[in-house]
Amino acid sequence: MQIINNPKKESWSDILKRPTQTVDDIEGVVNEVFQDVQKNGNMAIKKYTERFDGISLENSIVSEEEVLEAIQNVPENLKKAIKQAKTNIEAFHKVQKTERVEVETTNGVLCWQEKRPIQKVGLYIPGGTAPLFSTVLMLAVPAQIAGCKEIVLCSPPNKSGGIAPEILFAANLCGVTKIIKVGGIQAIAGLTFGTKTIPQVYKIFGPGNQFVTVAKQLATKFGVAIDMPAGPSELLVVADDSANASYIASDLLSQAEHGADSQVILVSTSNKLIKEVSDEVAKQLDELPRKAIAEKAISNSKLIYVENDSLALEMIDEYGPEHFIICCENEDLYVNGISNAGSVFIGDYTPESAGDYASGTNHTLPTNGFSKAYSGVNLDSFHKSMTFQKISKEGILNIGETIELMAEAEGLQAHKNAVSIRLKDLKK
Repeated sequence: MQIINNPKKESWSDILKRPTQTVDDIEGVVNEVFQDVQKNGNMAIKKYTERFDGISLENSIVSEEEVLEAIQNVPENLKKAIKQAKTNIEAFHKVQKTERVEVETTNGVLCWQEKRPIQKVGLYIPGGTAPLFSTVLMLAVPAQIAGCKEIVLCSPPNKSGGIAPEILFAANLCGVTKIIKVGGIQAIAGLTFGTKTIPQVYKIFGPGNQFVTVAKQLATKFGVAIDMPAGPSELLVVADDSANASYIASDLLSQAEHGADSQVILVSTSNKLIKEVSDEVAKQLDELPRKAIAEKAISNSKLIYVENDSLALEMIDEYGPEHFIICCENEDLYVNGISNAGSVFIGDYTPESAGDYASGTNHTLPTNGFSKAYSGVNLDSFHKSMTFQKISKEGILNIGETIELMAEAEGLQAHKNAVSIRLKDLKK
């Protein structure tokens, strides 16, 4: 990991740059796949599954038999762990429910807001080097609580043409209505346009690589909503002399093993701690089964010394991390002061992996600095807020003239007339 000592503010943007390809590098491929899927449907899906996943599938829909077989193949202790995680995720997301909000803005004018579920949602679950069955819980649980009618799950097939049994077990547990063996750009395109086997949805959720991220952004051009731009994983830790170097090293490596394009950063007010963490990372890295992947991510990662907590907080807010761990004596400064972060983990005994799996918060979070404007997935992500109003005779008399004057000033005579005709009747 690169050690950077007390960098000047004008260099922060370069230092904090993500190790990602530009959209220009991959947009051409994404556009090609989208156009093909829009025109040729399942034929295109099959072609790109062969090209990108190396498997030819005659039928991409997961059958009930496959799900039942998968359930049998998941060890009982893992089933128990998945169920416990589901319980905690349910508990956290159920308390996010809000009641109808109602107000009489003036006598006779009643306005209210209610939340209604998005009827059709698509969940993208990465497969690849690590089938993320935990993401099934993070997306399907709030979708089920919200009351979404169609919950369509897409995940890339493995080399034997199947999906990891853990993903199928979690999907069955959480009420997914359809599971399809398709991944990458072609999955997002299929959910966008719909094919004979992939239902068209109204909103797409889920993390993925940079190709998936760009595909999701392209989907919005065709009227499909997305949760957020969520690309390669990232973690920033802030720590001082009070922190445990081995804990911090383990947290950095837990994100580094996600993928070669992941990024991890330590910001610290202690040069001593930076040296200790650097040594611990090297030591713990040697013991990881995914060492080769983690090493590539670590090569893009940084240990940054700054003079004080105020500077550290300013730098962290500029970066806008997906995951933010605080291991400092002055933790309140960071907890109360942070504006840009997807999810925050506080104290020595709150590893980021707790949020990834079982504490209850959602792990589908904005990356690449999008935490400055986007929230992570939550129950509201699966709802739309609808407003209602009902105006009585008294109400239209109370606000009618206001509407007439404003409509006339904007030159919209028909708007004015819609009120005037009513007022005329009421004043007879």
